[in-house]
Amino acid sequence: MGGTVPVADRKVFCAIVYALTAPCAWQKLPPCFGVSPATAHRRFAAWTRAGLWQRLHGEVLDRLGGAGVVDWSAALLDSASVRAKRCPYVLRQAADVAGGW
Repeated sequence: MGGTVPVADRKVFCAIVYALTAPCAWQKLPPCFGVSPATAHRRFAAWTRAGLWQRLHGEVLDRLGGAGVVDWSAALLDSASVRAKRCPYVLRQAADVAGGW
């Protein structure tokens, strides 16, 4: 049986982080990661469906918060993660929560 050997999760994770922060199109992923663009994208999609990124984000915030290095007095919302509504009441509520315009 001549199957392929799965690429280590750590290599794939590094390649995904690079592709998302470089920014780099999946097809242009440098070969130095040892991960094909198809593998990186496929695992990214699978890990996204599994909720990995939300869990990882929560874990990082918990650890940093526990160490006292997170400033919880400020927050940032953007339209990519929060649906913008046209209703003036909703906009006014959002401004009040954010401390004004």
